[in-house]
Amino acid sequence: MTRTFVAIDFETADSRRDSACAVGLTKVRGGAVVDSLYGLIRPPRSRFSPFCVGVHGIHWSDVKDSPGFRDFWIENAGFLEDADFLAAHNASFDKGVLGACCTMAGLPAPRLPFVCTVNLARNQWNLRPTKLPDVCRHLGLALNHHHAGSDAEACARIVMAAVAENPRCLEPFGV
Repeated sequence: MTRTFVAIDFETADSRRDSACAVGLTKVRGGAVVDSLYGLIRPPRSRFSPFCVGVHGIHWSDVKDSPGFRDFWIENAGFLEDADFLAAHNASFDKGVLGACCTMAGLPAPRLPFVCTVNLARNQWNLRPTKLPDVCRHLGLALNHHHAGSDAEACARIVMAAVAENPRCLEPFGV
């Protein structure tokens, strides 16, 4: 694989897309993981949904001293440099969170295409169900589910595995 991409995963504090409280980024270049980044983000509201806390275990006390999205994103914007596309498991969610957080922060959202690894796993391996733990189990990948860093790395490795088996598997995504 000659393309460079970044797998991205967000965890949110509540049901609103602008409430990112954690992000994981994994960069792949030349078919190998070359960098990763995990960060806690202070969301715009201190009230966390009990449902969301039950999913990822992050509380307000964990993020209250963390940078807000704007500061985090500006400081780490270079991470997307030279990326040809973004990848996410259930990309519509992560794309929506990224867009809402950028809008809230007064920043332009990255104009990179997204590859959804849910759809990629369905197309490549005809998997059902295609939740992240199911795909990781199928591929023998380690996963600490709902830790944004682990989820992003797993997503990157799903893309890498699919491309290794079928170099043309990304064509349906326009990348």
